[in-house]
Amino acid sequence: MVDRITWGETNETVSAAERLGASRWIQIQLRPPQPTALPQSVEAQIKSMRISKEPMADIAMAMDAELKSANHIQDAGARQSALKAYQVAMQALQREATARSLFYDLYSANQLQERMTWFWLNHFNVQAEKRDIRAMIGDYEYNAIRPRALGKFRDLLLAAELHPAMLRYLDNDQNRLGHINENYAREILELHTLGVGSGYSQRDVEEMAKVLTGVGVNVSREEPQLTAEQRRLYVRRGVMEFNPAKHDFGGKVILGREVSGDGLAELENALDLLARQPATARHISGKLALYFIGDAPPGLVQSMTERFLATDGDIAEVLSVLFRSSEFRASLGGKLKDPMHYTLSAVRLAYEGRPIDNAGPLQYWIERLGEGLYGRSTPDGYPLEDAYWSGPGQLINVFGVAHQIAAHVPGLFNNDAGNQNPVLPQLRSSPLLTSRAPMFSAATSTTLTQARSPSEWNELMLSSPDFLHY
Repeated sequence: MVDRITWGETNETVSAAERLGASRWIQIQLRPPQPTALPQSVEAQIKSMRISKEPMADIAMAMDAELKSANHIQDAGARQSALKAYQVAMQALQREATARSLFYDLYSANQLQERMTWFWLNHFNVQAEKRDIRAMIGDYEYNAIRPRALGKFRDLLLAAELHPAMLRYLDNDQNRLGHINENYAREILELHTLGVGSGYSQRDVEEMAKVLTGVGVNVSREEPQLTAEQRRLYVRRGVMEFNPAKHDFGGKVILGREVSGDGLAELENALDLLARQPATARHISGKLALYFIGDAPPGLVQSMTERFLATDGDIAEVLSVLFRSSEFRASLGGKLKDPMHYTLSAVRLAYEGRPIDNAGPLQYWIERLGEGLYGRSTPDGYPLEDAYWSGPGQLINVFGVAHQIAAHVPGLFNNDAGNQNPVLPQLRSSPLLTSRAPMFSAATSTTLTQARSPSEWNELMLSSPDFLHY
């Protein structure tokens, strides 16, 4: 149960669940205290990051100014150098965002919140490499998604849809009166709320696109020239902008309901309408069931849908129905770990009590297994089905990652000064694995007895079906 709800068992996490009892431990995970403390060395790393010290809007504006300045350099060689420096700085911002996210995955006591943060990042997928999103992706995760990962779906929906990273990714900054771009509207209806085949029409897409006109991103410090009436409706939150001069103020009808509002409130009301639809409740409940138990049984999804609607989309309440279900209990131990879960659980178990200094190898392993953070190019997010991650080629890569995690991994403990302090995990003497040994399959138990060294024992353990499933 602990393995299913967290990013992987550790001795400390299992002890906490046993001490509190399963029911109380799950309740704390569903309603986690804020904030959570991370290891001191990890906290220090996060505090030193640029994305922690500067507001996202300031970073995005500074990077935009840097790019424009580079493009205006007349000398070709100097311009090339300046553009290269811009790309290096943008890559550094993405690396910081990735490292901070993985540090929380590894060390936060609020493990369900971290799993749900990934789930929602995948549901509201944004690829960091597009345009200047690398300057925004850390804020998108840390300030828009994570605080709302177990709250009301309506609040999460608004935070995600109005974030500049999402507006950039789905090109809504190009959606304006007279030049309608349906891209973002279609994904909101199809992927983020109602779901495929839920009954919305092409007319609904067109109407939603009109609602979204004027909502975009402004990374300059200038504000548009507006009339007095437009000025009253103008909204700017950081680099998110609602520009009334670009908005279609005509009447709109979505799902048979007139969408009203004054300026940006029109979009907020439209999202509110979509968040409370039974189709949305069913779509979200089905995805949650698929993510946590590998299946979407109709009876369970119906119970979760009813709870969603009765609690105004309270995500923790919907998950509570899922975790109390017989389907959840029956699924324990039978689900295949996807790349994120496999890699994080292996590092959490192998290096418990020794916080890593460098998240780079961890990100590399996750990317090698095909599920890199912020790397999915299409808005549908990574597949949640086990079958997608169980092919022979995938397993070969998993064994390769197991080999590296099982042995000395100096890269995990490389600090900025270049010091290396590799450490060999001692899984064979782990109290958690020792207590689980009687439950290992006969094949795993036999194989482990054939290990010729501690590192080989580690590798065989991390490659075994008993560890690959949870």
